[in-house]
Amino acid sequence: MADFRFEIIAKDMNCRARAGVIKTRHGEIETPYLVPVATSASVRGMDCDALERIGVQCVLANTYHLHFQPGDKLIGKFGGLHKFMSWRKPIFTDSGGFQAFSLGLGALHGTKKIGFIPQNKEVKEEKKEEELLAKVSDKGVEFRSAYDGAISFLTPKDSMEIQSNLGADIIMAFDECTSQRSKKEYVKKSVERTHRWAIESLKYHDKKQALYGIIQGGFFKDLREESTKFIMKQGFDGIAIGGALGETKKDMKDVLSWIMGILQDDARPRHMLGIGWVDDLFECVENGLDTFDCVHMTRLARHGGLYVASGEGNMKNKFKIEINKAKYSEDKKPIDSTCDCPTCKKYSRAYLHHLYKAKEISYYTLATTHNVYFMLSLAKKIRGAIIKGNFKELKKEWIGV
Repeated sequence: MADFRFEIIAKDMNCRARAGVIKTRHGEIETPYLVPVATSASVRGMDCDALERIGVQCVLANTYHLHFQPGDKLIGKFGGLHKFMSWRKPIFTDSGGFQAFSLGLGALHGTKKIGFIPQNKEVKEEKKEEELLAKVSDKGVEFRSAYDGAISFLTPKDSMEIQSNLGADIIMAFDECTSQRSKKEYVKKSVERTHRWAIESLKYHDKKQALYGIIQGGFFKDLREESTKFIMKQGFDGIAIGGALGETKKDMKDVLSWIMGILQDDARPRHMLGIGWVDDLFECVENGLDTFDCVHMTRLARHGGLYVASGEGNMKNKFKIEINKAKYSEDKKPIDSTCDCPTCKKYSRAYLHHLYKAKEISYYTLATTHNVYFMLSLAKKIRGAIIKGNFKELKKEWIGV
């Protein structure tokens, strides 16, 4: 599409890491970049002015949730998400395919993108099939609204129409995400279904929007390679990696190596769906990914987890402190002494501890502001390291390898 371009400005000589610029009709995105998730047209705890003040370049909104509430047609009447939420910069939307997993097989099997939901590690059936809020067939996905129980059947064409009403700059093809517990026979059929849906998405998508095709295949090397080759051959503006990524971070690394070994010379932007821990950023960037999205940084903040840099932060504590702990009740230091976010410039750990314990709403804004700023600053450091040619050194400083 005419308003969408991707330019690679630097590559690391020792790995597949690259820095670039995605150009859209609503502005540019400097990559690598972790996209904050605005599920219901809002990054929870922050308004759009606050996002702009800390330099957020773009957000990702959720097709499933906005379709059911307040309704994509209503948003379309406002002229799309940009006008509806008063956001001037680029917007991504997912396709609704992940909710087919999280409300379907993921709920049935007790799994998430990597590994199992902790309480279901014994892999018992968490829900009965008749209780699921999403059921997949070759034609599409039947969703039962988590809001009011209304039934809506989504096909690839429907997903494209919904995303057109939402008016995002970058949209995703309709796909099916399988579970770690899905048998290979099912995953193979799912990949074939996803590929058919990819073709339909290309046919029906709004040509003013950049469309990314999604690579699926679960934790099966041959299926991931097959899906990569298929999606590469299609006329997508960008390529995304979706689906369950195994049971461990090593499994995720293996999946990336299978895909990127084939995709390495493709010049289109690459997006990793639903991944965004500190170590994930380094791993994905090293393998040649450009953008990522994840609710983790905002969800973590709401539950008392606040990011700290290497030194106090490490792989063992996942680069975070738990602000509810009593030891922070008299701590005069900022959350992170190296952080320049508005929260760290003004407030102490003791104050954040108090707000969290008191369940004050202001805690959520201050904590989320810090976590989003922290992760985007890390992405900026990674980008700078790639341009300077010392990405590996930065990764070793943070991750140790």
